[in-house]
Amino acid sequence: MLNIEHVENLSEELYIMIDSEFNKFAKKNDVVCKYVPFSFIAKDEDKIVGIITGNSYYKEVHIGDLIVLEEYRNKHIGTKLVKAVEDYFKNKGFENMNLTTYKFQAPDFYIKCGFKVEFIRENKEDSKLNKYFLVKYF
Repeated sequence: MLNIEHVENLSEELYIMIDSEFNKFAKKNDVVCKYVPFSFIAKDEDKIVGIITGNSYYKEVHIGDLIVLEEYRNKHIGTKLVKAVEDYFKNKGFENMNLTTYKFQAPDFYIKCGFKVEFIRENKEDSKLNKYFLVKYF
């Protein structure tokens, strides 16, 4: 009998299985997956003050999270982290960087970084939760 379980944290073995299956399916469809997680951190001396994470796959780079500690905001750290991702992946065969953010978070910040709004999914109950889909082409 099939059982479905909620799992809080995946093991390394399961991440390997996910990667393997994505790559097998891509190869079967004559597509190169190139799935690679990435992280860049910003440090002030030894203190981590910001981090950007995501994944590269197929022909795109997806930013998952960007966090700058509150007391370090408005010092261009987020801009430098986004630029680090762009510089790292530019000229490596990827076509774009993309991400999602909510209205209350940072759509204006990403637009200032050169991203374009592709789509806005409106939240019917709270406009602060309108979800922005953004892209920046290399």
